[in-house]
Amino acid sequence: MPKRTDLKKILVIGSGPIVIGQAAEFDYAGTQACRSLKEEGLCVVLINSNPATIMTDKDIADKVYIEPLTVDVVKAIIEKEKPDSLLPTLGGQAALNIAMELDESGFLREHDVLLIGTSSTTIKKAEDRLEFKKTMEKIHEPVAPSEVVTTVQGGLNFVKKIGYPVVLRPAYTLGGSGGGIAENEEEFKEILMNGLRLSRVGQVLVERCIAGWKEIEYEVMRDANGTCITVCNMENLDPVGVHTGDSIVVAPSQTLGDKEYQMLRSSALNIISELNIKGGCNVQFALNPNSFEYCVIEVNPRVSRSSALASKATGYPIAKVSAKIALGYNLDEIKNAITKKTYASFEPALDYVVVKIPRLPFDKFIAADHDLTTQMKATGEVMSICTNFEGALMKALRSLEQHVDSLWSSRYKDMTDEEVIKLLGHVDDRRIYVIAEAIRRGISYDQIYDITKIDRWFIDKIHNLVKAERKIIESKGDISKELMKEIKRVEFPDKVIARLTGKTEKEIRQMRYDYGVTAHFKMVDTCAAEFAAETPYYYSVYGDEQTENEAVETKDKKKILVLGSGPIRIGQGIEFDFCSVHCTWAFAKEGYETIIINNNPETVSTDFDIADKLYFEPLTPEDVENVVNIEKPDGAVVQFGGQTAIKLTEALIKMGVKILGTSAENVDAAEDRELFDAILEKCQIPRPKGHTVFTAEEAKKAANELGYPVLVRPSYVLGGQGMRIAVSDEDVEEYIGIINQIAQEHPILVDKYLMGKEIEVDAVCDGEDILIPGIMEHIERAGIHSGDSISVYPAQTISQKAKETIAEYTRRLAQALHVIGMINIQFIVLGDDVYVIEVNPRSSRTVPYISKVTGIPIVPLATKVILGYKLKDMGYEPGLQPEAKHIAIKMPVFSFEKIRGADISLGPEMKSTGECLGIAETFNEALYKAFIGAGIRLPKHKQMIITVKDEDKKDIIPIAKRFEAQGYRIFATRGTANVLTENGIKVTRTNKLEQPSPNLMDLILGHKIDVVIDTPPQGVEHQKDGFVIRRNAIETGVNVLTSLDTAEALVTSLENTDLNHLTLVDIATIDNR
Repeated sequence: MPKRTDLKKILVIGSGPIVIGQAAEFDYAGTQACRSLKEEGLCVVLINSNPATIMTDKDIADKVYIEPLTVDVVKAIIEKEKPDSLLPTLGGQAALNIAMELDESGFLREHDVLLIGTSSTTIKKAEDRLEFKKTMEKIHEPVAPSEVVTTVQGGLNFVKKIGYPVVLRPAYTLGGSGGGIAENEEEFKEILMNGLRLSRVGQVLVERCIAGWKEIEYEVMRDANGTCITVCNMENLDPVGVHTGDSIVVAPSQTLGDKEYQMLRSSALNIISELNIKGGCNVQFALNPNSFEYCVIEVNPRVSRSSALASKATGYPIAKVSAKIALGYNLDEIKNAITKKTYASFEPALDYVVVKIPRLPFDKFIAADHDLTTQMKATGEVMSICTNFEGALMKALRSLEQHVDSLWSSRYKDMTDEEVIKLLGHVDDRRIYVIAEAIRRGISYDQIYDITKIDRWFIDKIHNLVKAERKIIESKGDISKELMKEIKRVEFPDKVIARLTGKTEKEIRQMRYDYGVTAHFKMVDTCAAEFAAETPYYYSVYGDEQTENEAVETKDKKKILVLGSGPIRIGQGIEFDFCSVHCTWAFAKEGYETIIINNNPETVSTDFDIADKLYFEPLTPEDVENVVNIEKPDGAVVQFGGQTAIKLTEALIKMGVKILGTSAENVDAAEDRELFDAILEKCQIPRPKGHTVFTAEEAKKAANELGYPVLVRPSYVLGGQGMRIAVSDEDVEEYIGIINQIAQEHPILVDKYLMGKEIEVDAVCDGEDILIPGIMEHIERAGIHSGDSISVYPAQTISQKAKETIAEYTRRLAQALHVIGMINIQFIVLGDDVYVIEVNPRSSRTVPYISKVTGIPIVPLATKVILGYKLKDMGYEPGLQPEAKHIAIKMPVFSFEKIRGADISLGPEMKSTGECLGIAETFNEALYKAFIGAGIRLPKHKQMIITVKDEDKKDIIPIAKRFEAQGYRIFATRGTANVLTENGIKVTRTNKLEQPSPNLMDLILGHKIDVVIDTPPQGVEHQKDGFVIRRNAIETGVNVLTSLDTAEALVTSLENTDLNHLTLVDIATIDNR
């Protein structure tokens, strides 16, 4: 059936801020779908609270609302925009839940809004645990014995029938939130109580645990006509029991026999036909490795994390095709966008292997628990493509940027065999290295399989890598051409070969070139080379002269290499992908051929039609050099890919690639303490006093000269990694110890810590003039990482004189550093005095947010400036731009409840995973919207706990008074209670943790508390008390504020907002030209 003609205006709901379990894959899918709907001539209205993504850009939809994702806001948008249809399957779980609520309440019917794509009955059948079970029984598809429970007692009664271990899954939640495996009654109760709280409908599914079976996924498509195809099937290396998002995944599956493959394929197609799915869908199976027994784990009737992976693995644009199906097209009417000859009804076939490895956040949470369970913990992922599994695994490992480039790890060399065998039973992010170590020690496949339940095929492949490693060591550097071909076929980097043979990387590279063993590129073409592809999308393989090279050097156009930012992690998120995409588009507009190198399957920059050529490769010097050798680009841009791209600058210069924009020496000058101090002297700009040191002794001496508190941090970091505020000599010793664990070749900086307002500016400089879109002010005072602070544009509390000083200092610095392109500067303002704390001559994480709220296209401007255009010629008045009439507040969003044992108190090290935006004409409304967008909806019970460190006791008094005036009942521990009572505030005193009940813990676990304000003392003796309070409050879903500034902002927003009349701002109409 061709396109429906009754649809003119379509509302798309996005997925909101990035949290663990719902990352950029939905922005990628949503962006692709919005572009696909626009090319069909529809008016697209988008709501998504995330300012960092390209999806909320005015180039993507016709009307863009960066508003909180709540049912009320979506209702208001429907009333204002009057769309005729709503597409709910592109925004992950958040969007699906809102659409379901609007549908169930009858609101969509009253306003004549059609739910298109997959219907609400289908969504119910797949999402509602009970309905799903019934449907599966009806079509004779096996599921594990289970029951939906709504009370703890009901759960205990059911478990008596089936026995432990059992898996718990709350209904309508994301990324396995609140789920887990319970081995006994105590664990069962704990997980169940938490799960019932998190579920939208208070249901938790309790089922027999099939941990140890193989986990297989099928990504399938179906149209209204009933045509079904399989896009891709995937296999988890880890057996059932580890969330797919945290597993190493291989596509296509490697260990299934043809009979198993066909059996699961027909089952998947049977299921989507019964559910009447229209569009993309993901089916997860568990398969008993010893028989043909299988069961269906779950069905996601929407675009999911796996569909992003399947799209990138096969080149089949699932989201784009799903959007077209929602408009009424059938699969055999939609052309394959890559080959342009076949239709979307043609199943992709792969002649290569794809491996995905999750990027876990344990480097940020050193004390956290590394166990992998059914609760997802990864913040992002990398993908690699190769013609063999071993090579794909090696490529993926080095793409993670976690200082690991092979399966060799020195961590296990002093262990006994018994200890290694014991470690095999421990399911965490390091298990694959332990398997390699076990193989080195000759532990048998059977023994490894019995403990890990990882298929022997994978163990055998890991053994091949261990064998290759042994051959390299035994060669002692005398490597024959045959051996060189063999080890490069499985992707051993030159650096590792050099380390294992005691030679230099340069010698190995030379030897390789002499033998003619070099990288060749193959194309991803969706149909195993049966048809020619028109969209070049490449991966590398090593071979000799006989290997065919499918990537051809184009000579007629000037070429630009754009380096992506790799996997999403805390500190380097989707913001940099926004910058990479805009920069690529801007170069293309100027007539350049664009080439992207990146390895992140979840983002828009690796979509098949963003750049002229896409290389899906690790971002390491050797891999980048392979691309440079064949493409010979005219220049490379590193200022948009975060720290990942910046780190490659030196390597690119050595390869003879011209770096466009700010030169490498000037980037170094901003990072190097002494050079930078000299520049500040010359510009007459003050900064907090500080010293550069190498040892703990020097650091203590420096700290005592400056006077405590001081800020201790390694130079060259992103996301404040390793930054701490020290208040005593013991602190300095402990912190230097922690910093040196991360193997520092760079010096350590010790600075005087100033308590002022933190201000941030992004600017574009063309070598003569600068353009500052706006000044952002942080609500939390200095000392909390800028990515974790609430940020307000335009700045509210600093004087006009300070603003002028900031603009002047920015101009001086940009000129002194010869910046061409972007610069980001952080200041501290005390009264009228302005100090500089940090300068980064590159794009920063605030760029997308400030471009959207000021209407100034910063990245395209910076790109044109890099090509030699001047700001004045492009029609801009240099200097600080006039302030917009609305106020925009960026609020950080955290995923603490997902990571057990992580300390959540905020400091100079970044911990947030995403952000949302509140935008309105008044400060209070914008603030309220930002809090709602971040999921903080108050008041509920009107009860709160306050416990603060001594230096905060006088500042808490006015805040507590205001909460009391809002009708809050305040609980506090002795010290804080005394201060509050003396000041006439009514307080209920409560006992500390170690004191008898009723103590703090009882209050928190009683689910009757809205907010905890707990400011931890800085320093080593991290109050054990405070840590336990904060952890438990997070795990029971209470809002915890560890900074008084945030607490004050929250009470301000509660006092002043008329909750019934929120205004809406369409940011596609903001224009500062």
